[in-house]
Amino acid sequence: MGKLHPGDPAPDFRLPDQNGNTVSLADFKGKNLLVYFYPKADTPGCTRQACSVRDAREDLAALGLAVVGISPDAPGRQMKFDAKHGLDFPLLSDPDHRVAEAYGVWAEKSMYGKKTFGIARSSFLIDAKGIIIQAWYKVSPEDTVPQVP
Repeated sequence: MGKLHPGDPAPDFRLPDQNGNTVSLADFKGKNLLVYFYPKADTPGCTRQACSVRDAREDLAALGLAVVGISPDAPGRQMKFDAKHGLDFPLLSDPDHRVAEAYGVWAEKSMYGKKTFGIARSSFLIDAKGIIIQAWYKVSPEDTVPQVP
């Protein structure tokens, strides 16, 4: 799937969170939502990213924004990540990367000359009607929250 742009409908998702609850895009109907994708729970970059979102919770709430993070990690790994860092927002498990593909963030990467596929760290601002307001691809861990207007 190609990249998403402002005005595109946000691809639907229905995924388990770290507590075993199923979370869907429809659960946020009527609310603005920040969805961010990260490669792997409890790695240095992903920890900085998640903690920056955690630390901005009050500011995001003041803007009327809910937040979910999505990675290919299993719910148990997501739960340990949440408990270790006190994240306290839904971390969704997308092990078959179908949602990542729908958002255009499952991409070819190159590390040490070896090509693999994985999550291109990205974030999306979605309005109360499920429309993409803004899409940021290949963001740095520290830029997930500052990108939100």
